[in-house]
Amino acid sequence: MRIMLVAAEASGDALGAGLIQALRVRRRDVQLVGVGGPKMAAEGVVSPFDIAELSILGWLEGLRAYGRVKARVADTVALAVREKPDAVVLIDSWGFTIRVAKAIREVLPETRLIKYVGPQVWASRPGRAKTLANAVDHLLALYAFDAPWFEREGLPTTVVGSQALHVDMRKADPAAFRASRGMPAEAPLLLVLPGSRPSEIRLMMPVYEAAIARLKVDRPDLVVSLVVAGTVADDVTARVAAWPYRVDVVSEVDKYAAMKAATVALATSGTVSTELALAGAPMVIGYRFAPLSYAIMKPFFTGKYATLFNHAADAEIARELIQADATPEKVAAEVGRLLDDPAARATQSARQTAALDLMGRGGVDPSELAADAVLKVIADKGVR
Repeated sequence: MRIMLVAAEASGDALGAGLIQALRVRRRDVQLVGVGGPKMAAEGVVSPFDIAELSILGWLEGLRAYGRVKARVADTVALAVREKPDAVVLIDSWGFTIRVAKAIREVLPETRLIKYVGPQVWASRPGRAKTLANAVDHLLALYAFDAPWFEREGLPTTVVGSQALHVDMRKADPAAFRASRGMPAEAPLLLVLPGSRPSEIRLMMPVYEAAIARLKVDRPDLVVSLVVAGTVADDVTARVAAWPYRVDVVSEVDKYAAMKAATVALATSGTVSTELALAGAPMVIGYRFAPLSYAIMKPFFTGKYATLFNHAADAEIARELIQADATPEKVAAEVGRLLDDPAARATQSARQTAALDLMGRGGVDPSELAADAVLKVIADKGVR
């Protein structure tokens, strides 16, 4: 059996690595190939190109990168043609993977196509559900509230759950984290998680820098830590080195301990919000698109919230500051409110935890369920 996995950014790379491990437990003879990042490479699936160049967000950015994306789609399809896999698992990264799916369908019509993580049609562009249903054979969805959107279009869907809800934080020691960095045990700690895409760093880091400067004026004892994703490590480290105040830079290895140690977190919208909620960290969420991209995309936003646990609870538990609201002044005000109010922090943390239960926290590891579903699709050619 040969399975190809395609992941075009850091979050998909992590999902792919977990799926690889689970597949090998079930089928020792399975051959795995594909496109991915360092985590999949560590599992033996080496990408023919660096996926960092595909970390694109926004329509304008997508247009600028069209030639590059088209070339990488061609490279990915060429790999599929050469390897002739029984199935291709297309992980997250809607814009890239839908192009790959359509292209593979043309040249390898008998190959099973499985999408792992559907587009968030509940938040924007619900028409993508039909587009996906016409392009792939099966969907592995993360949340129960995803499934009806795609099943209505005739796409068989298996809800496997989110890996972010199964993060093991038992070994994350917040006291040891503080001690190892010389942080006073009782000092307020602001943990900043600026994102993993170059565009996120470019748009959000100046906002965070200015907001933190405001916060430190009235709170000179405020300690600031910043989690650096491997995909943008050089850029972020260089930017932070120029900031006029000390920032403790945290690698992804120590991020869970940092989350548990944080008094408040300031995060760019993404999967990290779920991990922060698991750690019990009250947070403020920020996000900015390039102005022209946002103007083009805004009419297609249909969801009330960007943060998954806010959507699950149908309430703005964590304050979301998006686009025009993502200013240093508003970010500083919202973070400062939480820093100064222990009761507000405790209440928000408890509400975040309750929302995670609505999202399906607990149960079987998603990689295990995903592996079972992939093997079933391959075994059952009549699933579609």
